[in-house]
Amino acid sequence: MTKLNKLLGATAALAFAVSSFSANANETVSVGATPVPHVEILEVVKPILEKQGVDLKIVEFNDYVQPNLSVSDGQLDANYFQHRPYLESFVKDRGSDLVEVAGVHIEPMGLYSHKIKKLDELKDGATVAIPNDPTNGARALLLLQSAGLIELEDPSNITATVLDVKTNSKNLNFKELEAAQLPRSLDDVDAAVINTNFAISANLNPIKDSIIIEKSDSPYVNVLVANSKSAQKDGLKALVKALQSKEVKEFIEKKYNGAVVAAF
Repeated sequence: MTKLNKLLGATAALAFAVSSFSANANETVSVGATPVPHVEILEVVKPILEKQGVDLKIVEFNDYVQPNLSVSDGQLDANYFQHRPYLESFVKDRGSDLVEVAGVHIEPMGLYSHKIKKLDELKDGATVAIPNDPTNGARALLLLQSAGLIELEDPSNITATVLDVKTNSKNLNFKELEAAQLPRSLDDVDAAVINTNFAISANLNPIKDSIIIEKSDSPYVNVLVANSKSAQKDGLKALVKALQSKEVKEFIEKKYNGAVVAAF
């Protein structure tokens, strides 16, 4: 069994333990998260945990690397910002001590533009910005493929890059940028594929403003991640239970109106 499989395999055992535990009083759990919707969701569970004697410390990040490094080296107990394929890729590439402990929600990725309203308005030779990290870049290409704009050598490749584009009927030019920069690129490109958390932060409504959007059966579930040691903390197990509570599900449904979908 590979190191990655061993780490991710701990998820089932942890989920079983969560259902029958109570947190120790006055325990602090530190979690790194990106602002929307992750920090907003964590703010909902904070008072739930306070009632159980758990102090949730939320540390905000705006990138996809430091939160994992901070958990792996023990500076933080957990993070909540990434989907499962990104976690798997990160662990495989860096050998980090990271363990998935719970799936929480899905954020459908969408294509946005300040210059066009419909897909058929996208001109030949248009520039489309996509995330420059491997998993989100591939995810963006898969979305463009689903809309018939491109065809990949392997249509199901979740690690595809622009070099794997087999057919490009509109001769699109791809501009690869950091995910957080994509909303700001909309004035400079014809369209951009943007992660929902960054779209919402830029006041873009994924349901109303996206030209195309992933379907609700997307495999890109956003997960709570710990290291092998912090995953055993009672406070973290309390956090899992709170994140997968009725209160959080109702908040997600009301707050995001389909732009974020509960995965539990």
